[in-house]
Amino acid sequence: MTDFDAKIRDIVAYAYAHAPAVRTQLDNAGVTPADIQSAKDLAKIPVLSKDALVEIHQKNPPFGGFLTIPIEDLPRIYISPGPIYDPQPAPEDPTLVLEPFRYVGFGRGDKVLNTFTYHLTPAGILLDDGLRGVGATVLPTGPGNTDLQIMMIMALGANGFVGQPSYLMTILDKMESMGITPDKNPLKKALFSAEPYLQAQQARFEGQYGMRTTSAYGTADLGFVGYSRHDMPGFRVMPLLYVQIVDPQTGEDVEAGGTGEIVVTTFNKKYPLLRFGTGDLGGLLPELVDGQQHITGLFGRSGEAVKVRGMFLHPNQLRAAAVAFPQISKIQAIITRPENRDYVTLRVELQEGASEAGLAEQLIQLAQNAVRLKIDEVLFVPQGTIGSERTVRDDRKWD
Repeated sequence: MTDFDAKIRDIVAYAYAHAPAVRTQLDNAGVTPADIQSAKDLAKIPVLSKDALVEIHQKNPPFGGFLTIPIEDLPRIYISPGPIYDPQPAPEDPTLVLEPFRYVGFGRGDKVLNTFTYHLTPAGILLDDGLRGVGATVLPTGPGNTDLQIMMIMALGANGFVGQPSYLMTILDKMESMGITPDKNPLKKALFSAEPYLQAQQARFEGQYGMRTTSAYGTADLGFVGYSRHDMPGFRVMPLLYVQIVDPQTGEDVEAGGTGEIVVTTFNKKYPLLRFGTGDLGGLLPELVDGQQHITGLFGRSGEAVKVRGMFLHPNQLRAAAVAFPQISKIQAIITRPENRDYVTLRVELQEGASEAGLAEQLIQLAQNAVRLKIDEVLFVPQGTIGSERTVRDDRKWD
């Protein structure tokens, strides 16, 4: 752990000196950089939740006091739910973010469909940069237009795919209906993210189609946190990060091998985040594997936020909708997954005597504009139906 200790001492001292938000974070906890001499000492710093990060950004826009370089030096700025502006500094060592791409075998001569969106959120460009970094040719298709994507696969001999595994399932189903059997399908490499990668999907991609695949776990604030490998379950942690597993209530480390919230400290000096709470529940191998940490798996969310089609839906966003429409008494989102597709239902209780006329359409448009999330159905329910239930309820079944 010596190497991590040195990196942690360095990033804490640098961030305290150059990022006012980090200085405040430590000062409020009565901690100085001198108090952080090892990875174990990070527990002295309170966990920074996503909601707290949003609040800090809103009080000190646009980046909350975390950015340590001039805004003019940023190649890109994104926006994520909250809303929060996500700076994307150039990586200090671009090669360190290429591990997942090299593991799959992407390289020169590969033609790869990038089906992640390229606007507003970082996924599309993050994958594009990684593919080009290993020498592959990118087909920036984005999501949807399945028939056109299939035409490009066949006409260009595209052998790679990055995107959500459920969308590759859709593409393969369509290709098979067109008579394109696995032996005629050029796709041989795939990198997935933004949703769970199911065993049934892996069996189809790797067994039936002979693909080499990996699934990357990440967040808009951190980028890739880890990626899956064939030799063990879970995710190999990226070398630019240090992961802790903590009790979501106390922020203290759980015992070795235990389950808790995944908390990440990044060694990115341009936008340092210390003890950032992802809200995801997971575990961590007690020992390093080839010099890097390894997350044993993801086991749900510790907070109320839920990832839907690659985007987080936060309860605060629904509560803001209730404020925007005074005729709403209570509102709740229920996420289900019929036919291998996330389905979002809004349940709405109205104030006594309020009319629902036109409200469903307005809520659907508000969600699309503010959260970039399609609402599939709006149900108006009698008062008292929602009660004290969670504002965002995840009823999806993944097995």
